[in-house]
Formats: sequence, C-alpha cells, structure tokens
Amino acid sequence: MSSNAAKIALESAAAAAAKGGQKIDWDGLTKAVRGATKAGDGIDWDGLGKLLVSDTARKEFANLRRAFNDVNQQLQTKFSMEPKPIDWEYYKKGIGENLVNVYKQGYESIELPKFVDTVTPQYKPKFEVLLKDLKEAGLKAQKESERLEKEIAEVQELKRKMSTMTADEYFEKYPELKKKFDDEIRNDFWGY
Repeated sequence: MSSNAAKIALESAAAAAAKGGQKIDWDGLTKAVRGATKAGDGIDWDGLGKLLVSDTARKEFANLRRAFNDVNQQLQTKFSMEPKPIDWEYYKKGIGENLVNVYKQGYESIELPKFVDTVTPQYKPKFEVLLKDLKEAGLKAQKESERLEKEIAEVQELKRKMSTMTADEYFEKYPELKKKFDDEIRNDFWGY
C-alpha cells in the first residue's frame, strides 16, 4: 500500500464518519497509528533481506520495504497528531452563541467507526507459511552454496596439482576410477 493509498483510506474513513454523524474516536485512531508504527519496529528487514537469493526478489523486497516505510512515516507524522481543541468561547463572541452551539453540538456528535481488521487474520497464516518457506529456501540455498564453494576449491586444487600428479596420486583421490580402469583391464575391454 502506498502512502497515498493510506492517506486516502484514513481520510475516507474520517469523511464517512462525519457524514454518518458519528463521533471521531481520536484516542483509538492515535492508538492504531502508534500500533502500526511499533509493528514496523518488530520486522527484521536486514535478516529477511539476507535470505533472498535472486536479484528480482531483492528488488521486490526493497520496493515492499520502501512502501512500508512510506506508510509508517505518514502514520507517524500526519495521522498521529491530535486535533487542536476548538475555542468555542472565542467564536461565540464573534459569531453568536446560537450558531456556535449548533456547530459545537454537530462537532461533538461526530464519531468515527472503530477499525476492525478483517484482512490480517486471513493473510497472517499464509504470510507465516511463506516466511517459513523463505527461511527454509534460504538455508537450503546457503548449504548448496557452501557445497559448491567446497567443490570449486577442490577442482582448483586438482587443477593446480594436475601437471605434477602421478596416476597413483590421482587414483588415491578417486578410487572409483581406479576400480573402473582395473575392471576394464581385467575384462580385456579397452574402450573400442
């Protein structure tokens, strides 16, 4: 969700509440914003980033992190501010008590609907399964990488020694080849 989408969603909720004549629960809204902010603190972005193996995955992960940070910043700055209290007495002096009382009564009767998160419970188990799969794939990729690095080191060592290595040294390192050659000689099979 982009920062613009978050802004539009919160503004739409406030407008719908005002239109419906409901009172805005500023404390609840502030708590929701603070909760979303704390949720961002609990994510190990660097740890998750290390598990990614492809450039495409890293790019998408960077986009996700940037979007999350944009939304969090919007929540922390714009939407976490408490509205300034209205000085009704000031307006009563300038406009008149009856008209100000009508506006005051209308303002105090506005109530925003409570946010009920129905999306997170649906997707949280799916996200946890994906996260588990991602960690397993990362561990598997890391083990495969270690195995390949070890194999590369062995091949480079063999390449370095190849010019001075004797047949006995080579067969000592690869006994299965010695067995294969011995079987061919014993069976009088010379490869042609």
